[in-house]
Amino acid sequence: MAKGHRSQIKRERNAQKDTRPSAKLSYARVSVQKACFVLDAIRGKDVKTALAILAYSPRYASSIIEKLLKSAIANAENNNGLDAENLYIAECYANKGPTMKRVRPRAQGRAYRIEKRMSHITIVLDER
Repeated sequence: MAKGHRSQIKRERNAQKDTRPSAKLSYARVSVQKACFVLDAIRGKDVKTALAILAYSPRYASSIIEKLLKSAIANAENNNGLDAENLYIAECYANKGPTMKRVRPRAQGRAYRIEKRMSHITIVLDER
């Protein structure tokens, strides 16, 4: 059991909170594996380079991640007052979301299951 008053406990918990600008997309209709191909390409890069990589990447996930990165940049400028020129991608990862189960008809009345996977994608920026 935690010691102290409820407000003190909340204050301590909020003090440990990450203040870096970030953006999160939940329930993206792309699998974690496919999203990670694109995320691995931009991890650690500065924002300008990352946007260029995403613009010319042929993968479907790159368009989703590009929009998310632009949102993270806007959060950094508006909420934290940071300059977009000095930002780089500190963290980016995709976590597993729920899976939609669908049925595909097969021969002789059988049905095979199709799993349409979703992911939760997060991008965290930081200043150099």
